[in-house]
Amino acid sequence: MKALVFEKYGGPEVLEWKDVPDPEPGPNDAVVEVKASAVNYNDIWGRRGAPQEVPLPHISGSDAAGIVTQIGDAVTDVKIGDEVVVHCGRPARGNKEGEGQQYNIWGYDWPALDGAHGEYVCVPSENLAPKPTNLDFEGAASLPLVLVTAWRKLVHKARIKPGDTVLVWGAAGGLGVMAIQIAKMFRADVIAVASSDEKLELCKQIGADHVINRNTQDVRKEVRNIVGRRGVDIVFEHPGQATMGLSVQMASWNGIVVTSGATSGYEGQIDLRHIFFREVELMGSTLGTVFHLQESLDAVQAGYIKPVIHSVLPTKDGGEGQRIVEDDEAVGKVVLVP
Repeated sequence: MKALVFEKYGGPEVLEWKDVPDPEPGPNDAVVEVKASAVNYNDIWGRRGAPQEVPLPHISGSDAAGIVTQIGDAVTDVKIGDEVVVHCGRPARGNKEGEGQQYNIWGYDWPALDGAHGEYVCVPSENLAPKPTNLDFEGAASLPLVLVTAWRKLVHKARIKPGDTVLVWGAAGGLGVMAIQIAKMFRADVIAVASSDEKLELCKQIGADHVINRNTQDVRKEVRNIVGRRGVDIVFEHPGQATMGLSVQMASWNGIVVTSGATSGYEGQIDLRHIFFREVELMGSTLGTVFHLQESLDAVQAGYIKPVIHSVLPTKDGGEGQRIVEDDEAVGKVVLVP
């Protein structure tokens, strides 16, 4: 089989489309023919070797949809021919709420397994979920990592409810477009923040009630114009260093700031007075279990959540896909097809 491999750290130019050994399933594994995969920011971190190094040579990719072609002797939960999506977390199941678990991410810091950017993958069968029947493979592959992350953040961590005001940073990216749709499913009022008017137009199309261009507008001032001095009930935070301090300031009394990433850096500065005087709740969230993924895929099947795809590229051109994400050009997800 062929896969997109890097043998040293660097820019997109280190990625090579080359022959690698075919995967062989263990007793509890399934081999999936990858019909589509997607690009996430952890693919870029892995390729850079920062903020942490990954084993070399390395095949990235934490999202995939495809068809089961082989199963191990002990596998009973899937069969050959099933159309599936891959949940990227390990452990996949654990306790249902996923509390007290440290996850490894397939294709990034799950060193025993190669990632999705190839023609075939081998994963534990417990990491597979049925592909929604109303999606093609490209749409399904765009969802798992960002969908399960956004679902757990808003539904299980922030406990979103009708009438909440939710501010979404990076609203036109993979996580952001999921957050907007989940929030609207729960009848919340959504403020979308993105870096261009083009991106904000997409945010409005998928349900955002208010939009703010962070490059041309004062975000804090615009939020106050929308909600007054009360602040927002939930801040969907993931840029990290560049936005965390402001996120805390914009939260309401007893509001929630829920974070799952730090694409702009890890050392955010916070004025702690905004936390203790206004009793703001600051919480972290990482991935989720396959139970969370199935819950969110049920919402996809019901039509509440739809994929948002920026572009579809051949997997061999995955370096260009990473560049698009790295340069903040993507509106939705970049999908790769072998």
